[in-house]
Amino acid sequence: MNVVVIVTVAHHASDGEFALTPVHGEALLTHTVRGLLDVPEIDLVVVAAPQRCALSFSEAVRGLDCRIVTGSPQQAFAAVEPDLPRESVVLLHDALRAFIPAETVRGVIDAVGDFPVVVPVLPMADTVKVTDASFIVGTEDRSRLRTVQTPIGYTLAAFRSAEPWDVTGAATVPGHPDAMRVTTDFELSLAEAIAAAPKNEETL
Repeated sequence: MNVVVIVTVAHHASDGEFALTPVHGEALLTHTVRGLLDVPEIDLVVVAAPQRCALSFSEAVRGLDCRIVTGSPQQAFAAVEPDLPRESVVLLHDALRAFIPAETVRGVIDAVGDFPVVVPVLPMADTVKVTDASFIVGTEDRSRLRTVQTPIGYTLAAFRSAEPWDVTGAATVPGHPDAMRVTTDFELSLAEAIAAAPKNEETL
């Protein structure tokens, strides 16, 4: 099985800058790519860099064994697709989720053997209320709600036909709290703690 990861910041216009935020002395993107490269099952990491951030992204991953493609995740995929074996697994990963444990990534990879699309999730901890314009009108049953993380895992055929980030119908595997999306000061403080912790230490 060949596994390729496409790392991207495709959600919001500001994500490219967030990916360059320093955490423990290095850009968040650097931590993301290095962590993925440390997973032995992964054969190739491709970073889809926004045009405006291409140079900064290249600097952030200098010295790491990955490939930079300027453009969208689909353009990054197109750049490597001709060299991918038919049984390849494609992972689509949010660059701002820098500290996902290797075990969670392996869980996604392993599950793609049984399902065409797989996503890591966490149970919803907060109570979720339904409102109209001004008032609470009900409570959602949180036992059926999950927060979605990345990487999303695809068979090669599924990725070719997928709408990126649409996980309707995907199989799920357990996610991990460390795989939070780092965009706020509070999340940055947690990321600093994770980055500083010994690699064999449980952090959250």
